[in-house]
Amino acid sequence: MAFYPSVKLLFAGAAVLLVAACGTTDIDQVRTTQPAGASPFNVALTNEYRELAVYEADKMYDWPDAGTWARKGLAASNNQLVLPEQVGDWNVPADKVGELTTARQRLVTALDSSARTKLPADAARAQAMFDCWAEQQEENWQFDHIAACRKGFMDAMQRVDEGMNPPKTAAPAPTGTPAPAGPYTVYFAFDSATLSAEGLRIVRIAADTARNEKAPIAVVGHADAAGASDYNMNLSLRRANAVRDALIADGIPVSRITASGQGEGDLAVPTADGVREQRNRRVVVLFR
Repeated sequence: MAFYPSVKLLFAGAAVLLVAACGTTDIDQVRTTQPAGASPFNVALTNEYRELAVYEADKMYDWPDAGTWARKGLAASNNQLVLPEQVGDWNVPADKVGELTTARQRLVTALDSSARTKLPADAARAQAMFDCWAEQQEENWQFDHIAACRKGFMDAMQRVDEGMNPPKTAAPAPTGTPAPAGPYTVYFAFDSATLSAEGLRIVRIAADTARNEKAPIAVVGHADAAGASDYNMNLSLRRANAVRDALIADGIPVSRITASGQGEGDLAVPTADGVREQRNRRVVVLFR
């Protein structure tokens, strides 16, 4: 729930009286709770949500959101499974839904791939900062807070990604003119524009390359020959936009990226009309 400053101040006094009348509250408890028998991840997550809850309560007088973070912190202190917020549960601006959705998918993929046990502190930080980002994006007026939460997520996720996928020793660079980077190809399930875990991994590799390349990035979506051509054109663009959003979530400036769709007009594997082919359901990332 979002409160603007004037509204928060109007409710602050009443909220304080309500907290006092109710005795021990979730916010009070999370201030002093000490996880007993919790995993290292949940210990770190308790501390992260405590910080969010106390800030929202004491600095912003945003009691509903403070209560949300307090309850998540208490659940973590009891070693319960606490998941990142669902983007759909927050009334974020429509143009921010894609980036947040992709960011959550990236986070959940890492958590489900044992980041909780391998990198508990960084994984907990990434989860808390994602939740903070979603909350602040819903409020959508404290742009420095939005940027700080987003940056906190990006920084923590970069540490998680690097910890989960340590760089391999590079082979000696060949002599002569270096080959252009990429292209990188991301494949999709039938009739889907949702990135898989493998697709996210490829996008992260492309993003790492993009940080070292200065060239513009072309993201080109494709579809197979199953279905109507107009539908496939739209589907290919949705796939391209999903990869673009993932690159942006990885820190690549949107100004460098152009997304387009080719539909079924450029099949990697020629087929008859109506034929499903995995290798044609793809997005290609090119550096130009």
